[in-house]
Amino acid sequence: MAKDHGSSIKNDEQYEELRKKGLSKEKAARIANTPDSGKKGGKAKPYEERTKDDLMKQAQKIDIEGRSKMNKIELITALRNH
Repeated sequence: MAKDHGSSIKNDEQYEELRKKGLSKEKAARIANTPDSGKKGGKAKPYEERTKDDLMKQAQKIDIEGRSKMNKIELITALRNH
């Protein structure tokens, strides 16, 4: 049974698994608190197939700093590493 991490973590079990995989507390919490966390997806296009505008919107959603000066490849890298 997953440890209760308080009301700030919505999916404790997923949070613990992500932490075991080496994700930071911030990133694990962000993923575990996503409304659809833990559900299978796989319907989104790979970053390389998206437009720069789409990538910019995604970067804005997760507040990546310096995104306005990034090219498409830099946006993809920043999104994958955030």
